[in-house]
Amino acid sequence: MTQSDSVPCDAVGRRIMYRDEYGTVRFVGTVASAPGVWLGVEWDNPERGKHNGTHEGVQYFQCSHPTGGSFIRPQKANFGVDFLTAVRDRYGQEGNQGIQDCRGNPLRWGKKPIEFLGSQDVKQRWFDALLIVSVSGCQVSHVNEEEEISEVCPNIIELDLAKNLLASWDKVAQITRQLRKLEHLDLSQNKLAIISSPVSLSDAFTNLKALAIQHNGLTWAQVLECAPMWPVLERAHFSSNAISELERPVGVLRSLTLLDLSSNPLADENQLVHIAYLPRLEQLILSNTGLTSLHFDDVQQDGKSAMFPKLKFLAIDKNRISEFSTVNELNKLRSLEQLKFSDYAMVEHEKNAKTVRQLIIAKLGCLNVLNRTEISADERKGAELDYRKRFGKDWLKAGGHQDPEKNRPNKEFCAEHPRYQSLIEKYGAPEVSEMEQQKLFALKDQLLALTIRCPDNPDQKLLEKKLPDSMTIQKVRGLLHRLLKVPGTELKLTYISSKMDMEIDMDNDLKPLSYYSIESGDCILVRW
Repeated sequence: MTQSDSVPCDAVGRRIMYRDEYGTVRFVGTVASAPGVWLGVEWDNPERGKHNGTHEGVQYFQCSHPTGGSFIRPQKANFGVDFLTAVRDRYGQEGNQGIQDCRGNPLRWGKKPIEFLGSQDVKQRWFDALLIVSVSGCQVSHVNEEEEISEVCPNIIELDLAKNLLASWDKVAQITRQLRKLEHLDLSQNKLAIISSPVSLSDAFTNLKALAIQHNGLTWAQVLECAPMWPVLERAHFSSNAISELERPVGVLRSLTLLDLSSNPLADENQLVHIAYLPRLEQLILSNTGLTSLHFDDVQQDGKSAMFPKLKFLAIDKNRISEFSTVNELNKLRSLEQLKFSDYAMVEHEKNAKTVRQLIIAKLGCLNVLNRTEISADERKGAELDYRKRFGKDWLKAGGHQDPEKNRPNKEFCAEHPRYQSLIEKYGAPEVSEMEQQKLFALKDQLLALTIRCPDNPDQKLLEKKLPDSMTIQKVRGLLHRLLKVPGTELKLTYISSKMDMEIDMDNDLKPLSYYSIESGDCILVRW
């Protein structure tokens, strides 16, 4: 839309952009002591505003934030472009003007602009061939009535409309209704008003299987209000919104196989019961949601829950879970195969990320993949045998016994180690000699045989040292200062694992070597 002093007749409620800032028009008209027409804008970024819509004691419009509003002249507001203009700008102009990006700048090969040559029929076949289209950040705001999207680019399957100026769901529907093959849609970073009867727009999303609505400020109540529009939706990405309290979906989202709620401020773990009975849900992403625990109270510890019956993949990383009781609860999920759970709080508690991985593997017999890494048969066997020995003494104290007839550990031990009995059945009860041997060699096992190399100083001899895994990086710096005569603060420390060719930073002076999962045989690299 060409900017001028004129204001669109439907300006109130429209989305605009001004100097890379996005906002919503809340008022059009005159303002006291300021001649001419003004737009009252509520900005997405409240730091861009100056007030709450009040000027000289008069409330012209309302804002959700006390400094979220300001007035600007209409000619400064970018009300956006229509959908097909954005597509043509990005994927090729009709005529011979050359191919341009969404800002109208010509794309070039070296110094020459790329031209779109050929007959009109050739150009149309080019648009017909578009299956995946992205007009993200191209200020799309509307559809021109005279345009026929279905005639220009009818075969679009995947469409990215993120970070545009679409103001409502009916504006989106005007685009998607003409794309009968559309299956994937990204509407992230759009502030979309919900119409009074969302189900009336369901004909615009009849084949939609994957939907991303991220950074939109959505609540779960709004998700459920919109859900009748998406009758066959399978994959829903709702991360980074304002979802804190959940409600049980009734008659909607029945086809959902993946639900991403990451980076939402969930009130507590009790909210999850509301989505626990989605019949086809196989993947649930709850990363960075503030969770401190999980529990499935419909069954005892050794039972299988009716909650999340089809769930195969669960992500609960970047939360505040520090107790292994949550891992024990995951045993109740009847279909769980993959888990993402590299939680810092638990690593802090155990002092070693590798130990945490071993404990999780031992506690969850159904798991095939942990933190995107497949669990081999040897890794599982090693983890389970170590677990069996590590807690052998606790088992004996709790009433465990090598004689199956006398093996009756108490309820507290069984609740804390629900798989221990099955591990005994699998490998046999731990012998006293095994547990004593583990104690004798515990300190020896904690000494790491490491090589220290200075890659930028080839004249410096290779050093070999045995260091305790509890030694902090700060103390390692002190040791290297004495050995190399270089101030510790100037040293950059990394290490290369003997098992994989990847250099890993050791940049937290307060962490022990064990925090970085360093093992004997690894090489510390020192640079300055």
